[in-house]
Amino acid sequence: MAVDSKDIAVLAARAALEKKADDVKILDMKELTAETDYFVICSATTSTQTHSITGEIEAEMENAGVELARREGRSGNSWILLDYRNVVVHVFLQEDRNFYGLEKLWGDAKQVAVDPE
Repeated sequence: MAVDSKDIAVLAARAALEKKADDVKILDMKELTAETDYFVICSATTSTQTHSITGEIEAEMENAGVELARREGRSGNSWILLDYRNVVVHVFLQEDRNFYGLEKLWGDAKQVAVDPE
């Protein structure tokens, strides 16, 4: 069971990798914002894959007892956000990820290594 926000972020990243998400990154946001501890950012090649990735993340979180606070976007969207309070997961289609540039916007954030396990 995931016990702290870093464990939750790693669990989300691994779930995304299970569904073949591209360029999965965890950004440590603790020193940059009071709203959340970590961002998990990943890309998909199709909207069907965004749905698959978010479904896997939601299932893993539910199994770990981590409650989803808010979900924005649906399977047809190019950006789906899953808010687990201290961890916010962003699943993008690659073009939109490039456009919004969260990694550049939050360029001062430390990256946490994602080990597929």
